[in-house]
Amino acid sequence: MRTEDFHRWLAKVPDLTLAQRHETLELLSGPEQPLEDLVASITDPQRRCPHCHHTDCGHWGQAHGLPRYRCGACGKTFNDVTGTPLAHLRHRDRWTQYAQAVIDGDTVRKAARRCGVHKNTSFRWRHRFLTLPADSKPLHLRGIVEADETYFLESYKGKRHLSRPARKRGGVAAKPGLSHEQIPVLIVRDRSRNTTDAVLAQATTECIRTVLAPILDPDAVLCSDGAAIYRSFAAEAHIAHQPINLSAGIRVVDNAFHIQNVNAYDSRLKGWMARFCGVATKYLPNYLGWRRCLERFGDALTPAIFLGQAVGRDSSLAGANT
Repeated sequence: MRTEDFHRWLAKVPDLTLAQRHETLELLSGPEQPLEDLVASITDPQRRCPHCHHTDCGHWGQAHGLPRYRCGACGKTFNDVTGTPLAHLRHRDRWTQYAQAVIDGDTVRKAARRCGVHKNTSFRWRHRFLTLPADSKPLHLRGIVEADETYFLESYKGKRHLSRPARKRGGVAAKPGLSHEQIPVLIVRDRSRNTTDAVLAQATTECIRTVLAPILDPDAVLCSDGAAIYRSFAAEAHIAHQPINLSAGIRVVDNAFHIQNVNAYDSRLKGWMARFCGVATKYLPNYLGWRRCLERFGDALTPAIFLGQAVGRDSSLAGANT
């Protein structure tokens, strides 16, 4: 911060409310992590050129508070966030604080107030930070795998021109029950808590096949409700299938087969999403990835780990599911 900016900030201190004073003291007394240390904690020790992926890279000065490197193969220079969704974002000294706001599930405006940025900046940062976690999904699910669909109300939040009358945030559909206004989301989870999800165009066998076929091990046992789409997929893919007849009051079969884990995940997801008063459908995959990240790391999730996810460099964490 420049000296004149600092003095302008000091001049406004008497105008702070009691709550703002406490928040300021908490931030000032917290542990300070230099930007260089933060970047070092989320970067790959074997540095690769983001342009040609060569490992022959050497130091090449610094710029904007970050060290730069030069590739010996292609001759291009880069820093540790070049080619990532966080490239060209400003105020890097506030990234740690914003990552903590994401971990805490703050709304856009609350995160903006917390970090001292504009709400539009907060919105842009949120979806930059969530770009790669949205695509970070397990490649294989094995053993007993539970699958279930959950539904979210279609939302054009943020659009200026709608094809229907606007409704209040967190509103309800025009018709009760399932309709074209409800967006199906497939949640799939094995007993090791590896979780994946997908926004479906429709709840059909073809859409289910597109998601499940590449990730289910051949010896997996698919558990689902009695919907025909799962039965059809399992028969076509030659996957063992155990339907649970929920309508008949059956919850568990042979003391092993049930869909309680995936249903519990659905419940936690819906409860957590409620704070956002409706999520624009086009951003729904980002929020699903956000929730998966929170579930994966649990209480061990730190800003450094989350920033590692945001730049596509996974952090090793004992006990975390991959």
